[in-house]
Amino acid sequence: MSEQHIQQIDALARRARILPVITIDREADILPLADALAAGGITVLEVTLRTPFGLTAIRQLSAERPELLVGAGTVIDPLTFRQAEEAGAKFIVTPGCTDELLQYAVTRPVPLLPGVATASEIMAAYRYGLRRFKLFPAKVCGGVDALKSFAGPFPDARFCPTGGVGPDNLNDYQRLPNVMCAGGSWMLPKAALDSGDWATVERLSREALALLDTH
Repeated sequence: MSEQHIQQIDALARRARILPVITIDREADILPLADALAAGGITVLEVTLRTPFGLTAIRQLSAERPELLVGAGTVIDPLTFRQAEEAGAKFIVTPGCTDELLQYAVTRPVPLLPGVATASEIMAAYRYGLRRFKLFPAKVCGGVDALKSFAGPFPDARFCPTGGVGPDNLNDYQRLPNVMCAGGSWMLPKAALDSGDWATVERLSREALALLDTH
């Protein structure tokens, strides 16, 4: 992984601060959901490939909302990596990492933020030059305490904790020197998405960023 890729991830994290993990269940939701997040100040979006609308969303947002920085999440193999690239994803996020995926990623221009949960996974990714990671699932694999422990043996690593992150513990993560941003979906409650309540999504996005500003 090149130094340029690390710099790209760092720039993404500085801009994002909070990285929303977005799952699209209806094609009609793509633009209004993204617009509500952007109106609340969140302009870096991780669109997961958990539903058939993931690639469609990345393609549409890349074309119609070029001011947003849209990446693909839940990428699990080189095939989905390539599909996300072709759809216009500006970054790739994975729930874990395999040698096959890492070997492919280091040859591509789009930067990778791979998921890790253990020291062994971090060490495996270090072999490919990676130094920026998603800690996932953060709450299950130790959360704040795990990140504090990783700081010793991996002083040049930075993390985006995702999984169990919310308003009650967001700043516990953000205070850590090795945390560059945090991921979550609490600003996207299912009831609001189901009913098309985009005002709630906007409000929760704004409140999430304001919480960071108060610490």
